[in-house]
Amino acid sequence: MAAVYQALHRRFSSLVCRLHSTYVKKMRYLNQLKEDDSLCREAQTSGTFYLFHNLSPFLQKVGKKYLVPQLSAAEMKGILEKFQEAEQWIEKSVLIGCSDEHRPHFALDLGALDKSVIESELQGSFTDLRKALFVVDGKDSPLLASAQSLLRWHDSHQYCSKTGQPTQKNPAGSKRVCHASGVTYYPQVSPVVIALVSSGSRCLLARQPSFPPGMFTALSGFCDLGENVEEAVRREVAEEVGLEVESLRYSASQHWPFPSSCLMIACHAVVGAQRAEITMDTLELEEARWFGLEEVVEGLKRKPSSSKLDDGSFLPWFPPKEAIAHQLIREWVQQKTA
Repeated sequence: MAAVYQALHRRFSSLVCRLHSTYVKKMRYLNQLKEDDSLCREAQTSGTFYLFHNLSPFLQKVGKKYLVPQLSAAEMKGILEKFQEAEQWIEKSVLIGCSDEHRPHFALDLGALDKSVIESELQGSFTDLRKALFVVDGKDSPLLASAQSLLRWHDSHQYCSKTGQPTQKNPAGSKRVCHASGVTYYPQVSPVVIALVSSGSRCLLARQPSFPPGMFTALSGFCDLGENVEEAVRREVAEEVGLEVESLRYSASQHWPFPSSCLMIACHAVVGAQRAEITMDTLELEEARWFGLEEVVEGLKRKPSSSKLDDGSFLPWFPPKEAIAHQLIREWVQQKTA
């Protein structure tokens, strides 16, 4: 019996290694492209390109679906030759990933060129990223978000903060170097906590004045220097709604490109029923209130277009399923209805 178990264990371990090998090879290849400039330049000639214009991704509408086209190097060259600047623009691309077959993916922002010419040539349009993230296929959303974040970082780090001299990107776009000072700059992410506060059979949702009418979501805020996640959640909840968190648990994380490159760290936070009276920070929030389970269930079904009432007011609705706030709310509902 022991021999059979060992044989099965060896076969299982071998299978796991084979499954992991594709991912490991892919990650190591991407790292090579970031470290080896000549290899990355070579990869640009065989890779695919995602186009942006002033940080808005290019989409094509086919029927009711929105597709994110991947252009070959040859197709890119054909388009850029219309502007007689092909070589110059390819060098501005940034590496954002690769396929399992090691075909690299790059993102390129053509903001200085006439977008109408590009849209006409490719039969599509440059779309605001906030809209694009919620209409494209789920596998494309993270790629567009990370691409825009990296392109935005390069746009805002063209000069050294120490010398004021121009910085230069490497071909992969994984860093920028100031040759005057020798300082190397790397893209960074800002940690943001987002917490669904609950007390018994109620959860707390809020809205800011800038939100679309009727939309409520979980509380969120940037981590301060020196804070861990738990401290940041407790502080944000205390500041924004005047409640003291008794316990919290981690749920998941999500990259979010608004307002820049953020890592959303999602948690469930519980407050005591005896201390559940909201005192709202009106500088941060327009409204914050407790929602019962039934009201939350109905809100998850509701779309923005169906939330407006005849008197001009709006029924509550929540962020779409692509946002991590939606996941927090749905997890809470599942827990309460289990």
